[in-house]
Amino acid sequence: MTRDRLTASCWLLATALFLTANLVVGLAWREPRFDWTHHNISDLGNVGCGVWDTTRPRLVCSPWHPAMNVAFVAVGLLLAAGVLVGRTAFGRGRAATVARACALAAAGGYVLAGVCPADVDENRHVLGAVLIFVLGNCGLLVGARAARPAALDDLPRAGLLLGVVGLVGAALFLARVDVGIGVGGMERVAVAPLFGWVSWAALRLLRECRPACLS
Repeated sequence: MTRDRLTASCWLLATALFLTANLVVGLAWREPRFDWTHHNISDLGNVGCGVWDTTRPRLVCSPWHPAMNVAFVAVGLLLAAGVLVGRTAFGRGRAATVARACALAAAGGYVLAGVCPADVDENRHVLGAVLIFVLGNCGLLVGARAARPAALDDLPRAGLLLGVVGLVGAALFLARVDVGIGVGGMERVAVAPLFGWVSWAALRLLRECRPACLS
């Protein structure tokens, strides 16, 4: 398996694991039912049951929180492995180096979120969220300036668009502005772009990249 194919596999697995964990752990909720527009992603990993968050009170009780926290850590490690193993998707030059560093920071944010659930160590959990929201999306914007092989010339445009969407989503989430999809829904707008980009990059690496592009 080439390095770029290994990168693609790690990123697709990370995306699939994140989505599956969100769905399965959310479905395990009973009282209350998990609401994607109202509850935060972090609520799935909270260890205790009760009313959470004084600024936006909501009842949280996640019976399968260990699975979600393990998934957070695994997702972070898979994202990081993909970044470290392959370089083609990020391109060359200083912008590519910064983008890779930002992606690694975002991956570390997922690990931190899983190791430190919000109701166990809120400060470290919030730090992990900031790494995901801010550096993850900023990395997409910076990476749009990196030089890439011609077969991957659509990745900068995708990164630019997704990075803007992610940062706007993060700003609105932090400001508690939901624009009709709920604050929980807005958080997902902030988180989804990184997974969207790594998934698209993975598919491009697997389907479009010529042998000359491979590491």
